[in-house]
Amino acid sequence: MTIIRTSNGTIIEHQMFLNTLAAQALTGIFVWSALLITCHQIYTHLRSYSVPNEQRYIIRILFIVPVYSFDSWLSLLFITNDQYYVYFDSIRDCYEAFVIYNFLSLSFEYLGGESAIMSEIRGKPIQSSCLYGTCCLGGMSYSIGFLRFCKQATLQFCVVKPIMAVITIVLQAYGKYHDGDFNINGGYLYITIIYNFSVSLSLYALFIFFFATSDLLRPFEPVLKFLTIKSVIFLSFWQGMVLAILERWGVIPNALFIDGHEVGAGTVAAGWQNFIICIEMFFAAIALKYAFTCTVYQEKKNEVPAENHPPMHSISSGLKETMNPGDMVQDAIHNFSPAYQQYTQQSTQEVVQPSANGKVAAGNKSTRKSDKIMLITSDDEF
Repeated sequence: MTIIRTSNGTIIEHQMFLNTLAAQALTGIFVWSALLITCHQIYTHLRSYSVPNEQRYIIRILFIVPVYSFDSWLSLLFITNDQYYVYFDSIRDCYEAFVIYNFLSLSFEYLGGESAIMSEIRGKPIQSSCLYGTCCLGGMSYSIGFLRFCKQATLQFCVVKPIMAVITIVLQAYGKYHDGDFNINGGYLYITIIYNFSVSLSLYALFIFFFATSDLLRPFEPVLKFLTIKSVIFLSFWQGMVLAILERWGVIPNALFIDGHEVGAGTVAAGWQNFIICIEMFFAAIALKYAFTCTVYQEKKNEVPAENHPPMHSISSGLKETMNPGDMVQDAIHNFSPAYQQYTQQSTQEVVQPSANGKVAAGNKSTRKSDKIMLITSDDEF
């Protein structure tokens, strides 16, 4: 039984669905189904790891399903244990920042890097559109500063979110953080404002990049990819905030004790958030399966003779290389460094390297046309 406080302040005893076996079993079915779908897709990509520079980002994006679903399920199972959900949810929220960065990096990789992108869009006027959030950019043109802004806007979220997660845990330990508590003396209000600004800026960067390169990205079918990633991250954030407000207003009961364990404010709202995410991740897994299909990479692998196929141990090494965040750290250093001009003039230029038989090696990114390559100067402003 659960002890709750109603909207008029009355204390009553009530049965709560979230901590029943039925709720745990139902969410468990959806979570494990989502895990099976996504883990099989990840395994398929690793078996056909023919374009590592693209599949590295795809696999990282696909891991959002295991991280979100299993994390939310654990939070639901331990809903009565000293608000462990705060620690689980912090891990989940940190990974979403990583996903936004990887989605933008994947889009860069699809188009051949900064040099190839700038060779297509540089100097073109930015169309003013209220729908796409470019109404204030009318009269400006695309420059390297535009691409740098997109990268910096996503990378800042990768920094802000972990910092906010640590602050949340510290405030939680001192009883200064409660979901839905907008009291100026608590930490929820300030963390929500900072987090909302940071995630909105990163998703805005994705949005305007998609707007600028939609024609170039069309062969890669970006719409489903973009909508899936944006809905999982952005909608889940607003979903959690709405539930916290509903508990604050008394629409969702405020639990004082669950199964004899004292819980803090916001626990029920967080429980419903985790319950809903467990269900949603099943459908997200299906959407991601079609958005990031492995078919094209399997076809490229089949072009390689069977004796040259990677052995089983390469799957583990590929997974290890995929989850290494070193490239993100290096990218952050480059994009926030004053020496950005040197960075933009270096390895983004791919030189065609013929093999011994005079043909370009299979899977080499240097097959891109050399007329797409140009040196970029960083004195352009955005």
